Amino acid sequence: MTSTQREIEVSYDVSNEFFELWLDADMHYTSASYHTGDETLEQAQIQKCDILYDYAEITPDTLTLDIGCGWGSNLNYLHGRGVKRAHGITLSTAQCEWIHARKLEGVKAIVCDYKDYEPEEKYGALQSIEMIDHLCSPAQANKGMAIDIYRQYFKKCATWVEPGSCFGFQAILRNRVPRNRKDLADLAFTADVIFPGGLNPRLEELVAAVNPYWEVEELRTQRVSYGKTTAEWLRRMQQHEALIREKWGNELYDDYDRYLSTCVRAFENHYSSDVQMKLRKI
Repeated sequence: MTSTQREIEVSYDVSNEFFELWLDADMHYTSASYHTGDETLEQAQIQKCDILYDYAEITPDTLTLDIGCGWGSNLNYLHGRGVKRAHGITLSTAQCEWIHARKLEGVKAIVCDYKDYEPEEKYGALQSIEMIDHLCSPAQANKGMAIDIYRQYFKKCATWVEPGSCFGFQAILRNRVPRNRKDLADLAFTADVIFPGGLNPRLEELVAAVNPYWEVEELRTQRVSYGKTTAEWLRRMQQHEALIREKWGNELYDDYDRYLSTCVRAFENHYSSDVQMKLRKI
C-alpha cells in the first residue's frame, strides 16, 4: 500500500473517542447511501451496507473479507446478518483494537498491508469500502502510474477468491478540478494533513484497472449521498466544539472543521464523488 502504516495512523488513530463524537453509532467512516434523503445517518449507513452485501452476493455461509475494514462497522453488519465467518484487514492499530473489543463471534481482524496478506483459504466474497484511495500517491499519479497500481490491487484480490465470486466495492472519486485558489488549497490541505500519502481515483481509472480480472456488472455513483454524509458529520462535530477544543486542542478542531467543510463543498461542486460497483471475478 502506498500509504504507510504511520500515515494511516495519522488519519485514523487520532482517538477513537474523538471519532465517536461525530460518526454514526456504529463508526462508519465512509459514505452512507441515502435513497430518499429523509433517512437518518444511521439508516443511510445500513442502506450502504445492504447494497454492498447484495453486490457481493453474500449468504450466512459465505466466508467474507473486508479489505480496509476500519472500526469493523461493516463486519458488525455482516455479523448481524448472520454471516458465520468474516475477516477484516486494516493498517490502523487503534481500529483493529476496537474490532477486537466488540467480541463478535466468527469475526477476525488483523493489522496487515493488503500486499502482504495471504489467506489460509479462498474467500466466497470480497468487500472494500473506500480503502483504495490509500494506494496511489499524487506523485505516482502524476507519473501515470495510477491505473497500474490499481490493477495490481485488483489482481491480488482476484487470487483470494474462486472464479465467479463477487466483490462489493466502494470508492471516493475525484472529478472536476477547482478553478479558485481557496478550494485548491483546502483540497490540498485535506490530502496532505488529514489523509497523507493517498489520492482519490478517477472513475475511468477504476473501470480500466479491474480488467482483465473482474467484470463490472453494476455501477452506481452517489455524489449527493456523500455530500449529505459529510454535512451530517460536520454538524455533529460542531455540536462538540467546546469539548474537542478542551480535550484535543484548537488545532485538531480547526483542522477537522476545515476538512469536513471542504468535503461538503467538494461534493456540492462536483470536485468529488463516490462509486459503488458489483464486480465478478472472470
